[in-house]
Amino acid sequence: MRFSTSKKTLLTLSACFIIGLTLNAQDVAVLKYNGGGDWYGNPTALPNLVKFCNDNINTNINESIETVEVSSTDIFQYPFLHMTGHGNVFFSDEDAENLRNYLFSGGFLHIDDNYGMEPYITKELKKVFPNKELVEIPKTHPIFNAAYEFPNGLPKIHEHDGKAPQALGIFDEGRLLLLFTFESDIGDGWEDPEVHNDPEDVRLKALKMGANIMKYVFVN
Repeated sequence: MRFSTSKKTLLTLSACFIIGLTLNAQDVAVLKYNGGGDWYGNPTALPNLVKFCNDNINTNINESIETVEVSSTDIFQYPFLHMTGHGNVFFSDEDAENLRNYLFSGGFLHIDDNYGMEPYITKELKKVFPNKELVEIPKTHPIFNAAYEFPNGLPKIHEHDGKAPQALGIFDEGRLLLLFTFESDIGDGWEDPEVHNDPEDVRLKALKMGANIMKYVFVN
């Protein structure tokens, strides 16, 4: 299994990524992955979050949400990728290398465990970053106050196992490359109100935390 990427390759991909950002400065996409998990879950979540951000925190994110496959170089056209699901995830060696290059080149991935995804995604992330670990993001990190204040960290949206919500990340030289939201199910709170019948204050917490993530990626 090959984990290293030459500096020349990274420089080339970084240049492509910069060109992509120029053309698609505030585009987002849902990440499609293999393994049988429901990557297509929460279909109304990201569109609702994008609209909330554009209406409330002065972003100009494209409200047309695309889907990209983890193996495709098309991911380099999107500075923000969102990934969710309940079950199995599988990254081939090629998937892992493509995703690693994307993240090292300036991209950002938000993975939201929709309940049941954690044991699979944590294993597959070792293929992407064999020498890095998911670590808890401190509550003082800018992602918790980029637009709205969350002094206690990630909000709890759905109970599931009743555990405390965790915001975990992978960093490189101080830059947050990847956010994994676990035991929160924040994406469910972004969905249309009738999908989960969450109280409005719960949905608003989820949307505000989502807006923090978006602002952290697009504005900071």
